[in-house]
Amino acid sequence: METPLTAAAFFAAKLAFQTDPADLAAARAAGAAPLVIDVRSEEGWRAGRIPGAVHIPGPQLLERIGEVAPDLGTAIVVYCWGPGCNGSTKAGLDLATRGYTAVKELIGGFEYWVREGLAVATETGRTRQAPDPLAAPA
Repeated sequence: METPLTAAAFFAAKLAFQTDPADLAAARAAGAAPLVIDVRSEEGWRAGRIPGAVHIPGPQLLERIGEVAPDLGTAIVVYCWGPGCNGSTKAGLDLATRGYTAVKELIGGFEYWVREGLAVATETGRTRQAPDPLAAPA
């Protein structure tokens, strides 16, 4: 049986290294936006993305991260498709191993960003769909 202190440390670590779409949107609205990096493929990027995100496909991340985040203390949020994709987990690990100290993973990824009814950017402009009642309040 785990002790309460161990459970508290586990949940504190999750909150230190993960964020959700609502919290990321709130930080952006408050002017405290981290650098948001989309690590999906080119096809995924073209399908839609979080407005203002930077596209660096996962396999290119370590060679290109210095272009957008030369400071190892840069606040960064990485995302991939959704809960069934571990590309953002791999990206977070790569960045942390490289020495970046303020990296978070967007839980739910792009899927839950869209399902919560948040803005999506495409080549033709911005769109937004109604929130999915199973993912966000209407």
